[in-house]
Amino acid sequence: MILTNIRTTLEMVKIEHTLFALPFAFLGAVLAARGLPTAWQIVWISVAMVGARSTAMAFNRIADKDYDARNPRTKMRAIPAGVLSVGFAWMFVAVSAAIFFLAAAMLNRLTLILSPVALASVVLYSYTKRWTLLSHLILGWCLAIAPTGAWIAVRGTIDSPVPLLLSLVVMLWTAGFDVLYSCQDYEFDRREGLYSIPARFGIARSLWISRSLHTGAFAAVVALYFLTNLGMLAVVGVVATGSLLIYQHTLVRADDLSRLNAAFFTTNAFVSVILFLTFGGALLIHH
Repeated sequence: MILTNIRTTLEMVKIEHTLFALPFAFLGAVLAARGLPTAWQIVWISVAMVGARSTAMAFNRIADKDYDARNPRTKMRAIPAGVLSVGFAWMFVAVSAAIFFLAAAMLNRLTLILSPVALASVVLYSYTKRWTLLSHLILGWCLAIAPTGAWIAVRGTIDSPVPLLLSLVVMLWTAGFDVLYSCQDYEFDRREGLYSIPARFGIARSLWISRSLHTGAFAAVVALYFLTNLGMLAVVGVVATGSLLIYQHTLVRADDLSRLNAAFFTTNAFVSVILFLTFGGALLIHH
């Protein structure tokens, strides 16, 4: 029974979507180390990422369980469908948070000191749609912690604008695709009085807001290239990222959201992996 619950919980928190942020954490670590981090650092950065994201997603499912039960798109999620109990989900949150704090402690003193800030951010996000349109940017902030956190994990300090610029890329990129994803819940959010950019501005304008956020993310990627000066392989990463962002927006129209999942999941997983392979690979080649 416990193993079944754990498997269902891992499906609920979509553990595979850690792929969105994990490559950015690894890129932050590689840039900080100016090469490969130690095996110790790689392992504990990975554990911290999984712990933090599992905490955030499970807590979000608990906080949103009543909304999820009323939303046709989400009513079959594990908690509203009765597959998992709220008590078990709380236990999973507690264990995931403990794993995250352990990983932070195993890295260095500053990561441990800052770990409550990171965890508080991902927990706070679950309530933001109840009171602010900025929920999309706050989600972006939560994922943007990853590269700067990994930089701190390696160096024990923030001694360069590089991780902050990489975090800006992640924040704007995440906010942009979250605005897209939220278009699915346009009518539900309006009916429930929830705050989101689509609920406030409508789907057509929200698509333009998403494009603007992704334009900002691309500009930050270009700035990161000039700041790091990593050569042609990094240029390939810049061009590929821009192309994927453009492609993502060709999949979605105000009157046709049928390909939104392809835009959200597939394209965005590629963005993080491509930037890691190109910028990280260029750094390893240079050093």
